[in-house]
Amino acid sequence: MSGKAAPPAERVDGRLLRVAFILVLGTFMATVDATIVSVGIETLADGFGADVTGVQWVTTAYLLAVVTAVPASGWLADRFGGRRTWLVAVGVFVLGSALCALAWSLPSLIAFRVVQGLGGGLLPPTGQALLARVAGPGRTGRVISVVAVVPLLSPVLGPLAGGAILGVAPWPWLFLVNLPVGVLAILLARRHVPAVPPSTRRAAFDLRGAALLSPGLAVLVLGLTEVAHGRALPAAIGVSAGLAMLAGFTVHGLRTRRTPLIDPRLFARPPFGAAALALLVLGASVFGTMFLLPLYFQTGRGLSAWEAGLLLAPQGLGAAAGSVLVNRTIDRVAPRTLVVGGIALILVGTVPFTQLGHAPPDTVIASALAVRGVGMAMIGAPVMNIVYSRIEPEHLPRASGALSLLNTVGGSVGTAVLAVVLQGRLAARGAEVSWAFADTFWWVLGFCLVAAAGATRLPRTPTGRP
Repeated sequence: MSGKAAPPAERVDGRLLRVAFILVLGTFMATVDATIVSVGIETLADGFGADVTGVQWVTTAYLLAVVTAVPASGWLADRFGGRRTWLVAVGVFVLGSALCALAWSLPSLIAFRVVQGLGGGLLPPTGQALLARVAGPGRTGRVISVVAVVPLLSPVLGPLAGGAILGVAPWPWLFLVNLPVGVLAILLARRHVPAVPPSTRRAAFDLRGAALLSPGLAVLVLGLTEVAHGRALPAAIGVSAGLAMLAGFTVHGLRTRRTPLIDPRLFARPPFGAAALALLVLGASVFGTMFLLPLYFQTGRGLSAWEAGLLLAPQGLGAAAGSVLVNRTIDRVAPRTLVVGGIALILVGTVPFTQLGHAPPDTVIASALAVRGVGMAMIGAPVMNIVYSRIEPEHLPRASGALSLLNTVGGSVGTAVLAVVLQGRLAARGAEVSWAFADTFWWVLGFCLVAAAGATRLPRTPTGRP
């Protein structure tokens, strides 16, 4: 890290906040769309005359496309420039959204969700890297602490928005709602977001790495999804093939003389490895919980999608409050203190959910979610700030891609693992549905303990200090 003390004193002016707002529109669209369809599964099943298992592919296809696209984000930004890559990603996402709204059958909707996911997967990493490049090391922490709250809000806002839309409009509006936001983001970005030139080092695209990493992740997630559905043979093939391809990518990344799609050596460089572990488990905890709770509210308590969304809202409010706290302290408090404190709050907020069998009142659930929201906001921004403030500007796109990939993989793999655990506990508990969910939340606590172990290796001094 540089010995200069001036950057932390740089002011976050209106121009930078405007750029942050524009870029966060892309992240907002992509992350909300990952969950907005979840409350419309039954509506889509009725509309296409399909079963719920088949309609689940509308969500799974989007997730697999996101996982496939994220690893290439760093190379694309290096090759074509951050703003250009981001604009094209928004365009692809908007096109996919329009096609989804025009889908005439379930297979066509699934195919168009893949198009949408390819654009959506590029938006968070390219937007974050571009924002960090524009902000500079001295202002990155305070800006990231604001925009990082969006991925934490999306699992809450997605089902809530989906329930509200389906209450007044047919299912195509789940996708049409993206069009005005996307077009506005493109127009504003062309006017206000500065162009960042492509990297001067034009590395060739890592074809072998791309053939191993992206399909390997997609196949692994697909295999875990099959485990959740109880299909043993496809699950075993998917998980085994996915792990083998990821192992092959690791060996390739260590041996190649060219620039790999994502450099495995990054994870051995402190504090990147500890930061990566924290983000990986954070993704598993956030998205895993947002998978379990709506399901519990609707099956265990008989709430509607809208009522379930309202009960989840305190987590979003907590995340917003936590982002304000982090914004004021991120340059003055050690990353380890913030992240460990955030994990501790998530642990405290998760404990009541291990007692769902006792039917805790709504006030307890809402309070626990608010505490979890504050804790989650204390993890993501400090972790990203560590990496963005200590890495060379030309390496930002690839580092951002690696961080986004870890969060995405953590969310998808964590959700799949918790689905498998829940299925087993439902079979064991029988009619005691609430206790089956309570048992599963002990695994969420386990994820948090693993993250805490990694967080103890984060820096002990504030990032803003020389």
